[in-house]
Amino acid sequence: MSLTLKGVIQAPVTPFKADFSLDVPTLERVTEFHVRTGATGITWPYHKSESLNLTIAERKLGAEVVVKVVAGRVPVSIHVSALAIEDTLELARHAQKIGADAVVAITPYFWNPSPEAIYKFFVRLGTSIDLPFLLYNSPGYLSGVELTGVLLARLIERLPNLIGVKEASFNSEKFLELSRVGLALRPNFAMIAGVEYLLPSIPLGGAGSHSSAGAICPNLVVKLYEACAAGNWDRARECQYKVSQLWLLFRDQYPSSLKGGMAVMGRPVGPTRRPLPTASPERQAYIRTQLEALGILQTEPHGW
Repeated sequence: MSLTLKGVIQAPVTPFKADFSLDVPTLERVTEFHVRTGATGITWPYHKSESLNLTIAERKLGAEVVVKVVAGRVPVSIHVSALAIEDTLELARHAQKIGADAVVAITPYFWNPSPEAIYKFFVRLGTSIDLPFLLYNSPGYLSGVELTGVLLARLIERLPNLIGVKEASFNSEKFLELSRVGLALRPNFAMIAGVEYLLPSIPLGGAGSHSSAGAICPNLVVKLYEACAAGNWDRARECQYKVSQLWLLFRDQYPSSLKGGMAVMGRPVGPTRRPLPTASPERQAYIRTQLEALGILQTEPHGW
């Protein structure tokens, strides 16, 4: 597969109206904002995008919106993980039909499948489509279920369209293991960090990251990637410290606090769908103080 993923890939949040219905015009606006401010790819709908709170019909509609807005300017990957495997396969086939560039899928939810069951799941998914696809490793969300180097090697050897891993364990030992295996078997294999921990991951073979903070400070995350790619470690460290502080801020009540931060930056995207809380005015006021202390309010775009 010729698709190459690198840099800071943005994952738009999912905007909702006051009645919690999908806000399509604002999803178009968010997607366009990310492309215009330096995203090297778009992926939707991650957990940041409240994928588990969306119906299958809403996920299909949102995917169509994102693909249409991006219009081939950067690669679009569709996250297809769902509680039912048949829904995952349906979403993957739909992504191919609408012209997405790739799909992303995590290991099955809730259950604690064996490595062999995980292998069979990904083989079934990978052989059901012609698109490139990425595995998504996040043992923290899945009670310790994770991708190992041995399992990754088997999947690469079996699936020519497996082009990368979103590695969200936040564990450098795990990232190094998967990078070593993936790059040895497939030189252009894309190891993508789960959020912008670029300083620890790029020297270990990382190609880039998916983004959380890019919804708030696209200039900073682009500077961080460029500094890492150029080997400017002093500047990279300075940027990474700021981005890491932002991750700790937004991880609290995620993605509610992230949506609250977007409202502070003049890019309101509505409430967070229940059972997740919506950032209160008090929470937004606190976020504002933190963004000001980090210099974000003074250096990043306001509004759309």
